[in-house]
Amino acid sequence: MSNINIIIEERPADIGHFLVGRLLPFREKRMVGPFIFIDHMGPAKLSDHENIDIGPHPHIGLSTLTYLFDGAILHKDTLDTEVEITPGQVNWMTAGKGIVHSERTPLHLRHSDKTLHGLQIWVALPKELEEMAPTFFHAAADEIPAWETDGVSYKLIAGAAFGRQSPVPVYSPLFLLEIKSPTTQTIRLGDDLFGEAGLYILEGSIESEGFTYDPKRILVAKNSQLCEFVINANSTVYVFGGEPFPEGRHIYWNFVSTSLDRIEQAKQDWRNQNFPILAGETDVIPLPPDPPYLKPKP
Repeated sequence: MSNINIIIEERPADIGHFLVGRLLPFREKRMVGPFIFIDHMGPAKLSDHENIDIGPHPHIGLSTLTYLFDGAILHKDTLDTEVEITPGQVNWMTAGKGIVHSERTPLHLRHSDKTLHGLQIWVALPKELEEMAPTFFHAAADEIPAWETDGVSYKLIAGAAFGRQSPVPVYSPLFLLEIKSPTTQTIRLGDDLFGEAGLYILEGSIESEGFTYDPKRILVAKNSQLCEFVINANSTVYVFGGEPFPEGRHIYWNFVSTSLDRIEQAKQDWRNQNFPILAGETDVIPLPPDPPYLKPKP
C-alpha cells in the first residue's frame, strides 16, 4: 500500500468482560473518515460457565456496526429489537439522539464451551443527523455484496465502492471492504476509493514498498489512493474510510458529539435515568468516572 502515513497497533483494553484490541481512537489519529472507534474482539475462548453479559448502556451521535468471524451475540435495544448476530451478518444500530442496548451470549450457548471473534465499530453521524431518531438494521450474510476476482474474495460490508452498494443504511459517504486471499496476489484498488482510507490486517500479512506488515494493525494512508499492495497467502484485510467531516468529534464513554455540552447532557440524562429503559434487564452499566476527553486534534 503506497503513501502509508500512520501505523496503529492494537492496544489491549479491558471492557469489563475480556480484553479487546483497541485500534481507534488513537492519539495521533482520532478518526479515519467517519470511523471513530474500532475494537478487535477476541478470538476469545469461553468455557461453559463464562458468558458475555454487557448490560444496558446508552449511545448518542453514532452508528454501531458489529461484524463477527466466530461465535454469536444476542442484541436487544430500546426499539424492541431482539436479534442474534452470527458470522457474516451485520448489525447496524444508529443511536442518534439516544438508544440503550445490551449484548449477551445467546441462551442456547450459555452452558457450553464457545468462542467469540469479531469487530465492533462506531461510525460518527454527520452533524445535522446527530439528533436523528434511533434506528436498527440487520443484514443477513447473503445480503452483503460479495464477488471474486483472480481468486481473491471481496465483500462490501458497508457503504459504496467499485460500483457496488451495501444494503447497510449509512449516513455519509464511506466504505468497509473485506479482502481474503488463499494465495499471494497483488491487489490493485485503483482510484475508486475516496476521502481517507485505512487498511486493517486481521490475519496473514501484506507487503508494500519493500516492507512486510503483520496482523493486528491499521495502516492509514496519506490519501485514499491505496494504489496497490501484495496480500500474502491466507490473509484477510479490511479496507475502510470515507469522507471526513468538516468538524471534529468529542468522544466520552459511549457518547459521540460535535458538542461538549451535548455530551454533558447525555451524562446527566444517564445518571438521572432519562434514557429509554430496556425492559426486563436490571444490570445497568453505570456512568464511569470522568477521564480526560479525547478531544479532536486541531
